Amino acid sequence: MSELRLTDRALADLDEIARRSVREWSSRVAGEYLDDLNAALGRLEENPGLLRGHSDYSGRLQFYGVREHVLVCDVFDGRIFILTVWHGAMDIVGRLEKLEPQLVQEAELMARKLEKPL
Repeated sequence: MSELRLTDRALADLDEIARRSVREWSSRVAGEYLDDLNAALGRLEENPGLLRGHSDYSGRLQFYGVREHVLVCDVFDGRIFILTVWHGAMDIVGRLEKLEPQLVQEAELMARKLEKPL
């Protein structure tokens, strides 16, 4: 079992997914969608080997698809960091070209904070 952490960006993405789902469909549908996302997080925690690369991307980030969305992740110091949650219809590779350095930096910063004693 791996430790799994979500960045503030990923939490904000999930919040936006919830708001949009309620607005476009219903609270029930939003709840079901978020339940599926939460179940996916549990699966990744239990089995990090579910993370995959992308055929058009050679960087260190890894991905996990959940319904219409993709969890963009980094594995650092034995922890899985959920960096952001993007809709599968987005140009993921194109966005990564611009955001990857910042996303990796966020994961490394979060990992360092976790290592500091309280």
